[in-house]
Amino acid sequence: MTLSPFTLHRPATMDEATALLDEHGDDAVFYCGGTELILLMKLGFAEYGHLIDLKQLDELHGIEDSPDELCIGAATTHRALERSELVRQRFPSFAQMEQGVANLRVRNAGTIGGNLCFSDPHSDPGTFLLAADATLTCCRGSTFRTIPMQDFILGPFQTALEPGELLTEVHVPWLPPRGGMAHIKFSFRERPAATVTCMVRVEDGRVREARVAVGSVGPIPVRATAAERLLTGVSTDNPDCSVIESAGWAAAEASGATDDLNGSAVYKRNLVRVMVRRGFKDALAEATG
Repeated sequence: MTLSPFTLHRPATMDEATALLDEHGDDAVFYCGGTELILLMKLGFAEYGHLIDLKQLDELHGIEDSPDELCIGAATTHRALERSELVRQRFPSFAQMEQGVANLRVRNAGTIGGNLCFSDPHSDPGTFLLAADATLTCCRGSTFRTIPMQDFILGPFQTALEPGELLTEVHVPWLPPRGGMAHIKFSFRERPAATVTCMVRVEDGRVREARVAVGSVGPIPVRATAAERLLTGVSTDNPDCSVIESAGWAAAEASGATDDLNGSAVYKRNLVRVMVRRGFKDALAEATG
C-alpha cells in the first residue's frame, strides 16, 4: 500500500483552513488524526492532492466543564477523553466507552470530531452521543450553527456538514440527578459489530426517562423510541423482565440491521435484544447506586 503524492498544509487559524479549502476545492480535505483517511488513501479508495491538517488549531482542542454540559473540542483525541479526570469523575460511562475505541494507537491519534465526520457505520461514539442527546457546533468562516446528533449522521460516510463546513465542538449534556448511562458493544475485531447505549433517569422508584440508541448493525445509529416508551415507568425495585425483554425486541426492530460480514440481520437483531437488556440494567444500577 502506497500513498499518492500530496501537499500538506498546516493552517494557524480556522480562517486560513477555510481559505485553503476554498482555494483547492474538491482536491482538498480537512484531516486531524488521519486514522481513517490515510488508510483509505493507501488502499486507493480516496485521493486528494491537498491535505489540510487541523491539529495546530487551538480552538479545536480542549475538554471543558460548564454548568449544563461537557464541551469537547473536535480535535480532542479519544485517548485524552479516556484519561480526562473531569470525564472519568463526572461521566464515567463516557470514559469507559472511549477506552474501548479501536486500539491504543488509534485512540492516541484519532479524534472525536474525525470519528463523527468520517461516519463509519461501525463506531462507538456515534451511538453513545446519540443516546446522550449531544449537539454539535459547526462553522464555515464566521457562520456557526448547531446540529443535534440525531440529525448529523445521514448515512454510511455521509453527514449533514455543508461543503467547506467544519465541526468545531461536541456538547454533551451532563447526566441529570439520579441518572445513569451504560454503553455495551460486541465485536469480532476492532470495529464493533453491534453497539447499544442506554440512559435512564429515575425518580420515586420508577424510570421517568429512558433513551436507547443502537448502532453498528445497520447504516446509521438510531434512537429506539418504542423501546424507550416501554422502559419508561419500569419499577426500579422490581423491574418487570417481560417489559425489558419487549423493549429489547422493539430496539432490535428499530435498529435497521443488515446482513454483512459480521452476521445476518436476524443474528444482529438478537444481539441487540440481549444488549439492550444488559445495558438497561447497567444504566439502572448506576442511577440507583
